[in-house]
Parts: sequence; C-alpha cells; structure tokens
Amino acid sequence: MRILYRVSLTSSGLLALLQLSTAAPPAQSRVTSDQVSHAIQQIESLAQKQIEENALPGLAIAVVFQDKTVYAKGFVDPDTVFQLASLSKPIGSTVVAELVGEGKITWDSKLSVLDPTFQMFDPWVTREITIRDMYAHRSGLPAHAGDLLEDLGFTRAEVLYRLRYQRPDSSFRAHYAYTNFGITEGSIAAARAYGMEWEAATNAKLFKPLGMISASSRYADFVSRPNKAVGHVLVDGKWTPKFKRDPDAQSPAGGVSPSVTDEAKWIRLQLAALAETHHPQMLTGFSPFTGLPGFYGLGWNVSYDEEGRLHLNHSGAFALGAATYVGLVPAEQLGVVVLTNAHPIGIAEALGTTFLDTALYGKPNRDWFSIFKKAFSNPAAIGTVLGFDYSKPPASPAPSLKNGAYVGHYTDDYFGEISIIEKNGGLAIVEGPENKTFPMRHYDRDTYTYETEGENAVGGSGVTFTIGPDGKATQVVVENLNVHGEGTFKRAENNR
Repeated sequence: MRILYRVSLTSSGLLALLQLSTAAPPAQSRVTSDQVSHAIQQIESLAQKQIEENALPGLAIAVVFQDKTVYAKGFVDPDTVFQLASLSKPIGSTVVAELVGEGKITWDSKLSVLDPTFQMFDPWVTREITIRDMYAHRSGLPAHAGDLLEDLGFTRAEVLYRLRYQRPDSSFRAHYAYTNFGITEGSIAAARAYGMEWEAATNAKLFKPLGMISASSRYADFVSRPNKAVGHVLVDGKWTPKFKRDPDAQSPAGGVSPSVTDEAKWIRLQLAALAETHHPQMLTGFSPFTGLPGFYGLGWNVSYDEEGRLHLNHSGAFALGAATYVGLVPAEQLGVVVLTNAHPIGIAEALGTTFLDTALYGKPNRDWFSIFKKAFSNPAAIGTVLGFDYSKPPASPAPSLKNGAYVGHYTDDYFGEISIIEKNGGLAIVEGPENKTFPMRHYDRDTYTYETEGENAVGGSGVTFTIGPDGKATQVVVENLNVHGEGTFKRAENNR
C-alpha cells in the first residue's frame, strides 16, 4: 500500500541539500566583477528558459555584489510583490536584531518575562526558553508544531496558546526541529518589549528605514497591491491560481511580501552587518556531497565551504503557490534572491545555487536542476509519513454501524472540539473554529476517510472510531491531525 506524506520543505533531507556551498571545489580568493557578470548572464538565460518552457508562471531575481544591486529583473516585473513564505524568517531575525540593538532585550531574553501568557508543555521549559531558542529551532517542540492548527483556522493567539498542550518531541535544546510558530512566538515577544505589534515593528524597524516601499508583513497589504504575483499550483499540467494563502497567523515565519527590488536592499544590509544572526546555533545535518556539517543560525541555514567561507541560505515554500530562495557569501559581498509564485518544485533553489557556483567557480559544480527536481519530487526525502493511501478500497470491506453510533462531539486539548454529523444521508467531520465541514466516505468497518485541504493537505485521510460496550464510539483518531500523537479525540461525556 502506498504511503502518504506531508511535504515539509525544511526537513532534514532538503536541509542537507541546502548546505549547497559545501559541495564546491577550491576557488580564487576573491570574486571579480567579470565573474559576477558572467554568472548573471547565465542565470538570466536559465531563467528565461524556465519561463519559455512554462516551468514557472512568474519569476524575479536580484543580485547584490560589493554593496550594490547589480541586477534586478522580474520575468514579470522587478516591482511585482511576491509572498516569501519561509524566506520571511531571516527577515524576521533582522528585525529582532534591530530590537536587540536598541537595548531593551537580548537574544537570550526569556519569553516568560517578555510574554508571561505563553507556556510550553513543561513548566521548566516555560521558565527558561529564550528568543534564541525559538529562532534556532531548539525548543523541543515537534517539527511544524502548530501548522495544522493554522490550517484549521485558529488565530495566531489561539495557536500559541494551544502549544502548551503539545508534548515535546525532544529534550529542551537537545535537537533541531523546524517550527514556524516557535519563531512566531519569539518574534512577537521581542516586539512586545517595545510595546509594538510585530507587523508594525517590521515596518518601522526595517522596511521604512531601508526604503522597502512595497514590503509588508500583512496579507491584506499583499492582496491590495495592484502589482502582485498570486500563487499558482499545477492542475493537469497547467499553472493555475487555485488557492489563496493567508499566512498572517505565522507572519514572522512566513508572512512577508516584498518585491525583488526590496529584497536586494535587505541583502545589502545582511552582507554589511548582522553577524549574530549568522552564527551556527544547531547542527542540522551533513552535506551529502562532502560530509561537511550544516547548521541553523538565527533564521538562516549556515554552512562553510572547503576554503572556510561562510555561506548563508534559506528557502521559502507554500504548497498553495510560492517558492523562494536566498543565498549569500558574505566574504565575497555576494548575494542572490530568487522569487517565484509557483508551487515548490526546486527551480528557485536550482537557479540561485547555479548562480553562486558560476560566480565563485566559473561554472556550476553540479546539475542543480536535476538534483533539486529529484529532491522535491521525492516525499521520502522532504516529507513526514502520515499514513496509508485510502484511494483503493479493501478487498472485503466490513459494513459500518448505523450513523448514530458515530455522531457526536469529540474533544482534544490541542485541537479543541470536532463533531461528526449526519449530512446528505452520510457522515461529515466538522473541524476548527471556522467549523470547516468535510464529507466522509466509508472505508472499512469503523474507518472513514475525508479529503484534507490547506497548506498541509495530504489528500485522503483516515478517520477511525473506537466503539464502546454500548455500541457507540468512545473516541476517534483523525489521521492527518495525528502527526505527533495529538489527533485522538474523546467523546464528550454529555454526548453519550
């Protein structure tokens, strides 16, 4: 039976590939203007090829070298606004660095002091956890904790509140696990020390001072821009603007939307000074090409090439239609950013990495397009196993009980309440604060399925009931919500 996966574009398999610079052979000690010009010509040709072949619906690229934007082109428009997805994280760390520089907080300020309302599962961790811990993804929370709550429609405040019910996946500060809402909490706590909302802080501390005139951390601002690249996904082989992705709940981790011209201004700042955010904090893995280690800094993937040069990069991805990449080599004062409005298929990473290889070494060290295409098409390398594929019915399915055996309200501390209701003669599941309702199909005996939706959709998911002595369900396991064991809902006592 085929296994289903939830795509996680920042999991360890892809992070290893994103320690890209470690694969390079020895190079000259300094990159010249001629080398950069040659690399720009190559990346422009490759980008144009992607557009002509309909590999992407929209694309924009900028290159910064020696504190100048030497190239900025949109294969839509250089001032078109894109959603950055997780490329928002190093931008968020830039804002926090500015707040740290103003003196009221440090990277090691405790969240229990900055935001006393926030709690982790373990009281000791609640007391000790810091902004640095959240930005380095070493909180002990499971990878992507809170993302499914966002999919169900919970607000930022509700998601952060419910993290207190999320059991840890590792010891505090012991392991790396990528968490959008961990970074979100660290960010809003930092801004709160100055009496500011996060969205206002990003504008006041970064976008306005740098002249990033189109940039915002609010989805409503992105929607209101007349010149924007809406997200596209492949439908029957054609790029289609099918979904809308509102990332306001995790704005510090995934909600920034600038133009590529704006991004170039931010890259210049990164290459000039922001050393604290560039230091390794947690080991994330080893290069599959050379075995050199890779790390996570404060909002950055951090690695070193064979000559000891620091390399920084980050990807961003929304499964509903965004794929972005930034790569920096501070010692060479060189950086590239690639923005697309396409479902992630590895082209943004391939273009950016090919450019850096060409600038540093004269030509690509590997066929990055093939490497990233394979990585993004292989769920085993970049995803999380969730369960079985229910598209094929069992050979001899057992009949279900009558609908009344399953109908009722079920509760879980983390996800709250779900309901099983009768609808159109069958059953449906109702989830989240917005009462999202999904028809269920019978699969076998006490197992039903429904089609998931949202950023973390996995196609068909199982819904399995446990029947009590009285012939009614006592609990239900919703498979796609059970990634970290939090998807078991017990029947509410007043619904027996």
